[in-house]
Amino acid sequence: MHDAHFDDIIHAPLRLRICGLLRPVDQLDFAVLRTALDVSDATLSKHIKTLVTAGYLVPSKTASADRSDARRVMWLSLSQPGKAAFDAHIRALKKIAGAF
Repeated sequence: MHDAHFDDIIHAPLRLRICGLLRPVDQLDFAVLRTALDVSDATLSKHIKTLVTAGYLVPSKTASADRSDARRVMWLSLSQPGKAAFDAHIRALKKIAGAF
């Protein structure tokens, strides 16, 4: 278990919510995440790019069985470093809040 560490990248409200939704699952589809967060594609894409650049998020694209066109589904998952950073950030928030 890593020590508590406040992470400025994760702490931005939308990125914190993205990580929180992805933490308990193996992966989520971009559209499901967008709907759950009630944000535009552009807004979600911007925050995903930040998390991918930090090495916290892993995107993958697959063909969609539900689509007749060539568009692909983007799946998102937290990387191992992303999970560790998120967990450490949550511990830091609990420490700040006085919940040790």
